[in-house]
Amino acid sequence: MFTDDQLLPISALQHYLFCPRQTALIHLEQAWAENQFTAEGNLMHAKAHEGETESRPGVRITRTLPVVSRRLGLSGQCDIVEFHSNGKVTPVEYKRGQPKSNDADRVQLCAQAMCLEEMLKVEIAEASLFYGKRKRRTVLALDAELRLLVEATASALRELIDSRASPPAVYEARKCDSCSLLDHCQPKAFRFKRGAASWFRSSIDLSLIHI
Repeated sequence: MFTDDQLLPISALQHYLFCPRQTALIHLEQAWAENQFTAEGNLMHAKAHEGETESRPGVRITRTLPVVSRRLGLSGQCDIVEFHSNGKVTPVEYKRGQPKSNDADRVQLCAQAMCLEEMLKVEIAEASLFYGKRKRRTVLALDAELRLLVEATASALRELIDSRASPPAVYEARKCDSCSLLDHCQPKAFRFKRGAASWFRSSIDLSLIHI
């Protein structure tokens, strides 16, 4: 079981699956910058967090609910949690854009659900992602494979944080060009430096061969 000072943010799981270097820049180097995508995401979360707890027929809706798992060593908050009269508990996470091809959003939401299970002593079979572009929910089945991925990602994240070292930059246009930390990370410059260093080492080796 992890203590309070050992807890890592659930949001860092999403960062890690998007890019381990971005994770280190945010959580080790405390680097942050806004761009269009982060601003849109902040707006989505602000809308989700508006208002107090409310009740509708058969369901109570709680917003910005803090959650924690001492087994996983994670803490964070759920945008919305729906408590149904039949005992069903459904966390709902709000995201900008549309469903992604990677597992980042799914792992983040599943981790929230696993925290709720530990706190409330309930079983949660599914949760929902609400994407701003689609303007409707995507139901997520919290199966065994996804739960194992949450645990593996949490373990890898903790190893990165404990190492206190930022991974090297690797430029991938699809990811890097949309990242708000692009200017801070400078993956293209890093690639050039790495390439130059590799060329220099090769030149030295060749010169030795011809001595």
